[in-house]
Amino acid sequence: MSETYFLITMAVWNFIVFCIYGYDKFSAIKGYERISEFTLLFLAFAFAGIGALLGMVLCHHKTAKLKFKLLIPIAILWSVFGIGYGYGWIGA
Repeated sequence: MSETYFLITMAVWNFIVFCIYGYDKFSAIKGYERISEFTLLFLAFAFAGIGALLGMVLCHHKTAKLKFKLLIPIAILWSVFGIGYGYGWIGA
């Protein structure tokens, strides 16, 4: 897979996770069934830390939870390191 296609795929994946965070916020407001915190954090650590952070900030979702304040930045670092190492940008 070329680098361009990979980066497009990662952007789409982060957008999907952003939408999931937005949907969970909408569900919280409307009283619908929620997505578990474990799932939201798992998605962030599945190379979508940027999408999770944007979902938190733009949708004002989970911003008061210390767990999310601490783990989402770690998920972003994990994503950047994992992608960079996989492509040889880091540690080459």
